Amino acid sequence: MAEIIDGKLVSQHVRDEVADGVERLKGETGVAAGLAAVLVGDDPASEIYVRNKRKACTEVGMYSEEHRLPGETTEEELLSLVEKLNGDENIHGILVQLPLPSHISETKILRAVSPLKDVDGFHPYNVGLLVEGRPRFISCTPHGIIKMLDFYKIGIEGKEAVVVGRSNIVGKPVSMLLLHRHATVTICHSRTKPLDEVTRRADILVAAIGRADFITGDMVKEGAVVIDVGINRNKDGKLTGDVDFEGVSKKASYITPVPGGVGPMTIAMLLWNTLESAKNFASS
Repeated sequence: MAEIIDGKLVSQHVRDEVADGVERLKGETGVAAGLAAVLVGDDPASEIYVRNKRKACTEVGMYSEEHRLPGETTEEELLSLVEKLNGDENIHGILVQLPLPSHISETKILRAVSPLKDVDGFHPYNVGLLVEGRPRFISCTPHGIIKMLDFYKIGIEGKEAVVVGRSNIVGKPVSMLLLHRHATVTICHSRTKPLDEVTRRADILVAAIGRADFITGDMVKEGAVVIDVGINRNKDGKLTGDVDFEGVSKKASYITPVPGGVGPMTIAMLLWNTLESAKNFASS
């Protein structure tokens, strides 16, 4: 039976480090790390996510602002707010909560955020630095995955890693991070055939495809490390990941649960990135 990778435990460890860093930075330089969250419209999931981020900032002693805009906000109005936050010396990280209303270009807004304050790691400039192997900010969920592997002392170098999913938010950046840590990486997706033959080669399997219980026990090698990034609802309405936990946990050596696995790491690494940004501004 697989050992559970406890994302709550690891995220608390990261938050404790961030809290110490925030206090030290303020004491040594007078700079209070600050994060601004921008929410457009009233998407319930986004509301919860932003509220959790604000609470997390408070817990680590970080300054935070929340900018709530109505759903009918124009693209020009949102761009104006982003430009204002780019120039605000009290703000070191800008988070524009996705999804945005359909009349606003997510690409245009995310590119408008200063690369120096892009704590989500989505700006093309920061993506390019990641590809080069000298990242400024790493996308929070992929960064959290690597933190969990390191916390549990799971080796990456020389391992065969398979990532199922090719999104810009998870699949591509986590593949780069694994590659930079000297894993041999294969990226799969919905059109990979035969997918099960590829996944069974994986020493480290990352599932980020957005389909409930998609990875089953027969798709996993004995002793594999399985990281489940998915957050879905199954046919019974129960929260589940991309991995059939019951079947896969019987074969894996380590596995992340849903909930309580990768999820808590995302906000923890957002705090981490904001602190790193504040340090950069303090030293510039």
